[in-house]
Amino acid sequence: MLCELLDEGLIQLGVEATDWEDAVRKSARPLVELGMATQGYVDDIVRGVKVLGPYIVIAPHVALPHARPECGALKPALGVVTLARPVTFGSEEHDPVSFLFPLSATDNDAHLGALQALVELLRSPGFLARLKGAAGPADVMRVVREAEGSIM
Repeated sequence: MLCELLDEGLIQLGVEATDWEDAVRKSARPLVELGMATQGYVDDIVRGVKVLGPYIVIAPHVALPHARPECGALKPALGVVTLARPVTFGSEEHDPVSFLFPLSATDNDAHLGALQALVELLRSPGFLARLKGAAGPADVMRVVREAEGSIM
């Protein structure tokens, strides 16, 4: 499921971010550059966190930046971003965040399916450690493919 949404152009490793907003904007930049989402979509992600709090922080050290499909999601896509240094989002339970999975889902079903698939991967022993140790985008693709294969 996630491999179908993932593209090497959406994978960024060792990203330098000054704070949560910088991390979100940098993680989602390739979605805009590759025509998967609009800049308004990214702005809506940031606005959502400012208004609703860190709801995109879904697990320890993991954020899923996303907005409503109608806010500018153009094509289904998922990115993988590792941060050089963790940032805090204000989530008492799951901060600091080191991994971001920016999502562009064009409908609510795709959004829920991607979220469910990601949660399953996060439950996979050692998944985040393997992502952290990935040498490049192709290596990340392999890690995700292998992890998805082990939970199917």
